[in-house]
Amino acid sequence: MVAQFVGAGWAFPVRTDPTGGIALVAREREIEEAIRLILGTAPGERPMRPEFGCRIHDLVFGPANASTAGEIAYEVRAALARWEPRIDVLDVAVGFAREHTGTVYVDVQYAVRGSNDPRNLVFPFYVIPDHAPPERAGLPAPDGGVPAASEG
Repeated sequence: MVAQFVGAGWAFPVRTDPTGGIALVAREREIEEAIRLILGTAPGERPMRPEFGCRIHDLVFGPANASTAGEIAYEVRAALARWEPRIDVLDVAVGFAREHTGTVYVDVQYAVRGSNDPRNLVFPFYVIPDHAPPERAGLPAPDGGVPAASEG
């Protein structure tokens, strides 16, 4: 019953199967690819369905802090509730990578409706980290102060 409810669809990204036809995915794999497609699409990106997607892309220039993490979790929940009716979102956890300051991991825990099979998907998202302005040797500082001394 659940397999009929989930269905099958084109693989994403679109590719061919060994026979040269369009590759299809089914069951849980189809849902996983649908989630990635929703989260990876910014609203306005599709001309025929401009509202489709997830608004996390609006946060790409946001600071890597708890406030941005909360906004990301909210936008992921809202997008999946609207665009993926075959799942129940159990939790969305957002964590920042220690080794890469601009990497955010979005861990979506969900269950396929009509089953008792919890699953999770980790979606990497990237924010632009804050950088200090580069020092310009010999030029006046932007705030009108004394320029940094140059070595040489």
